[in-house]
Amino acid sequence: MIEILNPAQLDRARETGALVGHILQTLKGRSTVGTNLLDIDRWTKEMIVDAGATSCYVDYAPSFGRGPFGHYICTGVNDAVLHGLPRDYSLADGDLLSLDLAVVLGGVAADSAISFVVGDSQPPESVAMIDATQRALAAGIAAAGPGARIGDISHAIGSVLDDAGYEINTDFGGHGIGSTMHQDPHISNTGRRGRGYKLRPGLMLALEPWVMADTAELVTDDDGWTLRSATGCRTAHSEHTIAITDDGAEILTLARS
Repeated sequence: MIEILNPAQLDRARETGALVGHILQTLKGRSTVGTNLLDIDRWTKEMIVDAGATSCYVDYAPSFGRGPFGHYICTGVNDAVLHGLPRDYSLADGDLLSLDLAVVLGGVAADSAISFVVGDSQPPESVAMIDATQRALAAGIAAAGPGARIGDISHAIGSVLDDAGYEINTDFGGHGIGSTMHQDPHISNTGRRGRGYKLRPGLMLALEPWVMADTAELVTDDDGWTLRSATGCRTAHSEHTIAITDDGAEILTLARS
């Protein structure tokens, strides 16, 4: 299903997106050396409940996971890039942490992810990988607008990742979003210009470039959810929810100052 939101729904989406952005930035500030992933999950639950929102993850049980997910946020450390199930692990200096969050507020969902290095140690390879996903995300957003096509976004994202020297996995990518978290169209992180669905005002998309340092192959953890790099290399993930407007693409999941 491809859902086109009306102006009232888009106004609610802005509130949802701001909440997601605020929670992620709050968690980033709290995630220090010694922080346990289960504490991050607990803090996320508290902020979602306090805002009167609903988690998209707790009861989520798709075919690719051993569902239901049962937690409020995805927490990926180092080689864990997607669907990271929170576990009893305390962060160490230099860990690369990815946080992925989706909630519903006022009947509209928003989805965003950030990656960052914890502590004082900042391994250059990890910093460069995070930067590549952020630049790819910005390129994808810049390519989105009324009349553009999904392939334009995919091509823009893939060009940045390819130029940075990363292999691109096409099993998972961006997606439509609206009253529910995952909708059509699928947005691959590589593609050809001029192909796919034509964007129109009212469409919401979650764009999410992610990479692994030296492979494009994923393996599933024993928990049935966490997707890791097949070689054990580090990974990074960046995501924003955007709305297509008459003027271009509006980023919804930025934290408000």
